[in-house]
Amino acid sequence: MNNTAFRCYLVEKDAVGNVLRRVTERSLANLPPGEVLVRVEFSSLNYKDALAAQGNPGVVRKLPHVPGIDAAGTVVESADARFKSGAQVVITGYELGAGQWGGWAEYVRVPADWIVPLPQGLSLKETMVLGTAGFTAAQCVQAIVLNGVKPEDGEIIVTGATGGVGCLAVKLLAKLGYSAVAVTGKSELKSRLYEWGAARVLSREEAVNTTDRPLLSAFWAGAVDTVGGQTLTTIVRETKPYGVVAACGLVGGTDLKLTVHPFILRGVTLAGIGSALLPYDRRLEIWRKLSHEWRLEGLDKLTTTIGLDDVEQYVQRILKGEIIGRTVIALTSDK
Repeated sequence: MNNTAFRCYLVEKDAVGNVLRRVTERSLANLPPGEVLVRVEFSSLNYKDALAAQGNPGVVRKLPHVPGIDAAGTVVESADARFKSGAQVVITGYELGAGQWGGWAEYVRVPADWIVPLPQGLSLKETMVLGTAGFTAAQCVQAIVLNGVKPEDGEIIVTGATGGVGCLAVKLLAKLGYSAVAVTGKSELKSRLYEWGAARVLSREEAVNTTDRPLLSAFWAGAVDTVGGQTLTTIVRETKPYGVVAACGLVGGTDLKLTVHPFILRGVTLAGIGSALLPYDRRLEIWRKLSHEWRLEGLDKLTTTIGLDDVEQYVQRILKGEIIGRTVIALTSDK
């Protein structure tokens, strides 16, 4: 079976070091080692994937490479008793699409410990509408809930609200009864944000304060920040006593210019959210919630489905900030 050919989006370098990207064929023998071979039916597009498609050394360990930090499909071969041939499974996080070839291919081979059985109540496509973005949004909301912030405590600000993590965080917060304040640089999408559950919408400029005051007027009971940089610096200083700020992004910068005042005078919690290495039992619990009490309806209204041949143009669009909601990649022609 190792001679079986499959299609993939391959990133490689030419003889003079230029990064090239194309949809091409490879054989199963080219896949990395692992206990489980999965035929991928759906993947998704994330900002990290777009960086991988550029050969970004902060994401991709070596070339040639196949991006795709999310994958959902059917087990073809397994050397691990937990996963039988024919089982439907989901793979997110770990080294998928970064240190190891990812989901933008018709097949992946991965360690069994990376795999989660398809959560009951979700289809393979629905898990990829959620993907790492929904998984991250759920972790952010869980940090707010577990640290005692209740809907009656006040508004929760969500930055990057038209992006993958942001839009799903807005929907989830609204479902749980929180008042979500959506921040976006796309004023033309205000009505869409209200449809997704936002109670208020702010411009990107309204969410940033560039003064160096250690504390600002307290507005937020909590936050889901997908941006980082000055935006996160502002939000932490504007959070109410004992509020919780869940930080999961860096598109706005990696520097965080803060004093300890928000933490020791207001008791603000800054919760870092990382999805790749979340322990397996906690990973299963997040997926259980997303498929049961935190299940989101109407996901099709914020989803665009494309094929593998469309990926390149969408990579360029996400790098330009032009993607709205979630983009799912169908790897099989019958989907």
